[in-house]
Amino acid sequence: MIRVLLADDQSLVRAGFKALLDAQPDIEVAGEAADGEEALRLVGELGPDVVLMDIRMPVLDGLAATRRITADQALDGVRVVMLTTFELDEYVFEAIRSGASGFLVKDTEPEELLRAVRAVVDGDALLSPGVTRRLIAEFAARSKAPAAADSLGGLTEREREVMALVGIGMSNEEIARRLVVSPLTAKTHVSRTMVKLGARDRAQLVVLAYESGLVRPGWLG
Repeated sequence: MIRVLLADDQSLVRAGFKALLDAQPDIEVAGEAADGEEALRLVGELGPDVVLMDIRMPVLDGLAATRRITADQALDGVRVVMLTTFELDEYVFEAIRSGASGFLVKDTEPEELLRAVRAVVDGDALLSPGVTRRLIAEFAARSKAPAAADSLGGLTEREREVMALVGIGMSNEEIARRLVVSPLTAKTHVSRTMVKLGARDRAQLVVLAYESGLVRPGWLG
């Protein structure tokens, strides 16, 4: 059973998400929070698998709450998906750098919300359909100067290649087609790369791809 915490200051939004999620046989809503401080308290008490976190909330906003969750080693298994009104919200970039596993717009289709919850539990990054490459391109333009080249020294050449493809927004299936390997092999390479670099999930792997200089703005074509 996947346990979800809803954090949004709009009660109608929480009610709609709760009704959808609780209707699934493999998902349950473990709790609800109306602000960031309450979300932090409930994350510590309930230990949910996924937090659906609104970016803009009173008392403590979702971005600050996400930073505190992802910085706490005791909460390492908690995945945060940011909720935003606009697909390219300016705070999304900082949220992903802070450790969020991705983001969804609030008016997303029900099927996409369910896929999102299940995907992040499996370690996949979640970016709203159709905007992945635009989001990554924008992130690249805002990213800080590349770190030292030896930051990826523990990776094999194939792992570097796979990480670069993740960095330009490719899914495991797309990577498999590009490298002429099976999707399972592609997923294994991605997983090993995340383990070696200490990345929480695929979203952080994208961040590291840019910040290490492995991928640079303009590669998206």
